[in-house]
Amino acid sequence: MAAIALNARFYSHLPTGMQRYGLEMAKRLYADLDIVRPSRPMSGTEGHLWEQFYLPTATRGRLLWSPNNTGPVAVSRQICTIHDIIPIERPDWFNARFSAWYRWLLPRLLRRVEHIIAVSEFTKTRVLERFGIEPSKVTVVWNGVDGWHQPRSFEEVRLMRRDLKIPSPHYLLCLGSLEPRKNLRRLLSAWQQISPQLPSEIILVIAGKVGASSVFADAGLTAIPDRVHFTGYVEENRLPALHSGALALVYPSLYEGFGLPPLEAMACGTPVVTSFGTSLTEVVGDAAVLVDPLDEMSIADGIRQIVEDSALRERLRTLGLARAKNITWERSAKETRKVLSAFL
Repeated sequence: MAAIALNARFYSHLPTGMQRYGLEMAKRLYADLDIVRPSRPMSGTEGHLWEQFYLPTATRGRLLWSPNNTGPVAVSRQICTIHDIIPIERPDWFNARFSAWYRWLLPRLLRRVEHIIAVSEFTKTRVLERFGIEPSKVTVVWNGVDGWHQPRSFEEVRLMRRDLKIPSPHYLLCLGSLEPRKNLRRLLSAWQQISPQLPSEIILVIAGKVGASSVFADAGLTAIPDRVHFTGYVEENRLPALHSGALALVYPSLYEGFGLPPLEAMACGTPVVTSFGTSLTEVVGDAAVLVDPLDEMSIADGIRQIVEDSALRERLRTLGLARAKNITWERSAKETRKVLSAFL
């Protein structure tokens, strides 16, 4: 039996964001871990009960690694990966019961565990300031991208567009769950203002599932402008082609603990327009157009720049590919193994 037990509750969920992290880490650290997961899919209250009451007995005193922002409060011999503390800082973006649970859980959990892995310097800063944690208790290990995310062929992009019913080969992409922090309301308003000034064949594609009502507040989408296409949830194996076919990824999120879509877009050679602030500036460096996510005109101007300036797109493509090459899941796994080993 491995000396490290993995809290693998994330296997019950669709692989987005934090769940993707858990799957990528489990795949690379498999030999070091005893994967403890529910015998069947569990969500909501049932999943929390499994985690808080069954999981402590299943770990049998071993080091427990909880990789997805939560973990059993009863286990002190535990390392917890924190992606963000959004339910604490912006409870209005979530279902009231969901945010109340995390406002109770996170302060107790993070003060009790042996160590914390934060996925960005931004997340580490927020944890330290919000909970009064000692800096030595938090190690930053970035998320990553794998070799699957790379530029794809014209034919693969064509087939992806056919299957997702994307009506034009000339599109801007926004990828993420339809929830308040993704800032879709301002993006659509910016699109309504700027799209008449752009070539008529260029459309905006929004890819992502509607946020669960048990977790998220309503995204506030009412009137949808012309030339906007919603794909719904897109499976992971289609994402490289979806990125590769786009003129750019437009990602004006209000708050990210890391932000995988901009990194994966860069790995596919896709220029990025994203928000200044939170972790996004940290992730993209100088390889993106940065906009003010609270200013619709700033978002609109970022879109205009990326559409009209082919030299800018080519420069960002080159910078993005070079930057993403060094931010890999392999590096994340190596650094995570080092943290876990220090507490055995």
